[in-house]
Amino acid sequence: MLSFALIRRVGCSLAILLLCGGCRTIYPGREPDGPKPCVSPEVPREQAKVTLPDYIIEPPDILSIEGISLVPKSPYQLRVYDVVSIGAVGLPEEESINGEYAVQPDGSIQLGPSLGSVQAQGQTNEQLRQQILAKLQQVYTAPKVFVSLVQMSAQQQITGEHLVAPDGKVSLGTYGRVRVVGLTMEEAQAAVQAHLSQFLERPQISLDVLGYNSKVYYVVTQGAGLGDQVAILPARGNETVLDAIGQIQGLQSNSSTRMWIARPGHNETGGDQILPVDWIAVTQRGDVSTNYQVLPGDRIYVSEDKLVALDTAMAKIFSPLERLFGVTLLGTQTSQRIVYFKQSAINGGNNNITP
Repeated sequence: MLSFALIRRVGCSLAILLLCGGCRTIYPGREPDGPKPCVSPEVPREQAKVTLPDYIIEPPDILSIEGISLVPKSPYQLRVYDVVSIGAVGLPEEESINGEYAVQPDGSIQLGPSLGSVQAQGQTNEQLRQQILAKLQQVYTAPKVFVSLVQMSAQQQITGEHLVAPDGKVSLGTYGRVRVVGLTMEEAQAAVQAHLSQFLERPQISLDVLGYNSKVYYVVTQGAGLGDQVAILPARGNETVLDAIGQIQGLQSNSSTRMWIARPGHNETGGDQILPVDWIAVTQRGDVSTNYQVLPGDRIYVSEDKLVALDTAMAKIFSPLERLFGVTLLGTQTSQRIVYFKQSAINGGNNNITP
């Protein structure tokens, strides 16, 4: 049986837990009778949303870059995987070399089985034309050759998806890397074009954000003594508190309906802003006054259910005691059985003592 002193200590512990739970307020850092958060009517809500300011590029956003005008500065020397258009007149139809040809990894262009290959890497269009013309003049009387650049291999490295690296730069392949962190999309487009102008003639590109990965908000669910859970959700500019709770599949069994938004650095005095949410009004009455629009960096904090937290605290107290009493009881029973078997052995198996 539990001693009176032990029962008294357990009772005092429970009383302390109850008192501590009763003194806790919804808003951290505020006294129960202190000033309550003052929410400005200009705070965006469900039916009064605002558009977010210009998007600032940060890691790990994904940018989509498309080349509009990527003309190399002359004289351009052909590279591996460049594509050129070659046309020739004065040749038999069966040996025509009209078409598009890619520069092979060895730097050559294959003109067919009868003409063989010519070296193209490091050559300008005119040099390649003269080389092909000289080769054809060895066989034909008066051939004419036309060569033009169709596609640069470096253009394939510019066009496509580009991840903003942790250092804030994107890679443009052989054209190097460009710093875009902290820029808007228009500023990033201008920065990329200015960088490419070192290699290309008045380059023009289109730039957009394909993956908005750097702007997020957080839903923090208090764990009722079992550890808080944090969900990181992308901020797309249109979410409300109701949308955010829906993203985490609703409230958990250990959560209460007390919640608020902690908005960093948006108070009139420069501090953090606390926006209390009336969950019952939002869900059961359709009241949109506290269904605030969620902004990047917001923390939606969902408070724990105090009864569940109390039950968890009591379990933490009584579980060690139960284990201790269980070990003690097991030891007592084991000791009694040892004594019984010893007495039975002494009496020759005729012991009437019940184990």
